[in-house]
Amino acid sequence: MEGRLAFGIPSFMPIREDVQHMVDTGLEAYRFSISWSRLIPDGRGRVNPKGLEYYNNLINELLMHGIQPHVTLFHFDTPQVLEDEYGGWLSRKIVNDFTAYADVCFKEFGDRVLYWTTINEGNVFAMGGYDNGISPPGRCSFPFGLNCSKGNSITEPYIAGHNMLLAHSSAVKLYYKKHKATQHGFVGLNIYAPWFSPYSNATEDIIATQRAIDFYIGWFLHPMVFGDYPDIIKKNAGTKIPALTPRESRLLKGSFDFIGLNHYLTLYVKDSPSSLNVNIRDIVADMGLSTLGMCRTCAVSLHFEPEDAPDNQNDDTSSSLSGILEYLRNVYANLPTYIHENGKGTERNGTLNDTSRVKYMYSYIRTLLDAIKNGSNTKGYFLWSLLDGFEPIGGYTTSFGLYYVDLDDKQLKRYPKLSAHWYSNFLKGRTIKPDEINEVVNEIFVSSTSKASDQ
Repeated sequence: MEGRLAFGIPSFMPIREDVQHMVDTGLEAYRFSISWSRLIPDGRGRVNPKGLEYYNNLINELLMHGIQPHVTLFHFDTPQVLEDEYGGWLSRKIVNDFTAYADVCFKEFGDRVLYWTTINEGNVFAMGGYDNGISPPGRCSFPFGLNCSKGNSITEPYIAGHNMLLAHSSAVKLYYKKHKATQHGFVGLNIYAPWFSPYSNATEDIIATQRAIDFYIGWFLHPMVFGDYPDIIKKNAGTKIPALTPRESRLLKGSFDFIGLNHYLTLYVKDSPSSLNVNIRDIVADMGLSTLGMCRTCAVSLHFEPEDAPDNQNDDTSSSLSGILEYLRNVYANLPTYIHENGKGTERNGTLNDTSRVKYMYSYIRTLLDAIKNGSNTKGYFLWSLLDGFEPIGGYTTSFGLYYVDLDDKQLKRYPKLSAHWYSNFLKGRTIKPDEINEVVNEIFVSSTSKASDQ
């Protein structure tokens, strides 16, 4: 799959029937996460044979059907024993434990897995888990988070992010030293990557937009490409962000074969310099800006009021994808990139006629293909997600899946939505023009559901 664009879908815990859904859809790749605690319950040492069996069965099932597994090692689920023992990602001790865990995965699965992502959305995990407390481990401090019993929002996001970068580079070094020669795989890191656009044409908003990009994207990519954090982060965060030693800088620089992006939307940036005048600041205040946009994980998107809409907002948001890819091309030497997540959230109400998701998919995939024609080094695209699942924000009220999952059915029966039929047709080479979407996709949907009812 290296060297050509591959299309897939990420998720977490598929079973045999779901792999068959992937086959029916026409997927070439599938991204899933290994749970550290499932594989090594104590965080280090003993490997759980049942966990090992599960992931071996999954990988073998995928490969049997010609679907390439893309594996993520960490997705917000630090083993509780390591949280209790030394604070998880707040301690550099986790670097050794994460590297040992990665070594187990490389050893056990690397003969069949070629694509490894060390950490999912490291930037958002650091902010959500250690600043506002909305994601695990739920740490924050007043006034930056809600209902947090412990934490320090001022310093902990920077510390956790720093240790994630060190753990990532350590795992990559181990892979290259121990496994690369025999397994010939690729290792990368994933970030949450919205695009940022100025709220207005004011110079202050334009400058603030670059700060947003540096804090969200440069925070993790700059050390891996250039060996250090962006200057604006070091200036605004000061001593709150740990300094990279010369050795750490050398280990980080170039420590990737690819970068994974989870991309959904554009955030509009307003300059807010007053936040920098406050002595006690979290990472958001250190940016000196405010953002406006739509929430990807909410059941109902947050829309602007008409009088508050940005000057440059339009109905087609897919240009945000070309924005981030063009930025990577110009600033980070067009590094190899996978779109690990892209999709549209809707209210989970049981409808299978998700035309809005089809239009979103069409628009973003078209934009991606145009970007590749213009030189973007994008290697693959994964839609979020195969199934309706449990979202960190929105729970079961939010729908991102191509397949509806009936939670009232004991067998959790799956039903393909209109988007599943459209995506399958797209992957099989059927082109549908924008002005034909409503007519053609409904034709596909009616035809497919009629065939299913006849069987």
